[in-house]
Amino acid sequence: MEPKRRSRFDLPEIVPVFPLAGALLLPRGRMPLNIFEPRYLAMVDQALRTTRVIGMIQPCGGGDASRPNLFPIGCLGRLTSWSETGDGRLMITLTGMSRFQIESELDGATPYREVRAGYKRFPHDLEDCGDEAAVDRERLAASLKCYLNQNQIEADWRSIERAPAEVLINSLAMICPFDVAEKQGLLEAPTLCERARMLTALIEMATAKGGAEPGGTLQ
Repeated sequence: MEPKRRSRFDLPEIVPVFPLAGALLLPRGRMPLNIFEPRYLAMVDQALRTTRVIGMIQPCGGGDASRPNLFPIGCLGRLTSWSETGDGRLMITLTGMSRFQIESELDGATPYREVRAGYKRFPHDLEDCGDEAAVDRERLAASLKCYLNQNQIEADWRSIERAPAEVLINSLAMICPFDVAEKQGLLEAPTLCERARMLTALIEMATAKGGAEPGGTLQ
């Protein structure tokens, strides 16, 4: 089930947010989540009964453990699949819609956090990406191949080569084990080309440092 085509003018002004370090959602990307904390179960339940959207955002350090400070930019996701497990957890998938900027935070009428979201900085997030042809796929593929070989990670190269540039770049940005600040930088990159350049540089730096734990599969 795909998210409905919308304009930024009918995106919700009030957004429930799920702070999660290292979790990067990008427009048109898909993020599976395992929801088990009572406050976030309540958040998903309310979203399913109303707007069906949740804002993914990263903590930026500071604050207390239950209410950390947040980066100012997150990504709105639409609930496109969900199921309940026998032990009361919810397995959901969010499909990214648009990045947003926190304009203010509401005063805590719900067990989860809510923010007033602005979308003016990201007017093209709801449109199909238009600068794919300018992405340097050769350099990205070369750096990715070195990284995967170094870390003994298997990959389906036919799928990688056939994937549209936006799908490939956003999928790699979401699944690669970058740190919180690097993930935030990828989220805030103004264009796909700038995200691709940043992604390539991060992969090259990871390779130069020795990469991640060896073994595994990239899908």
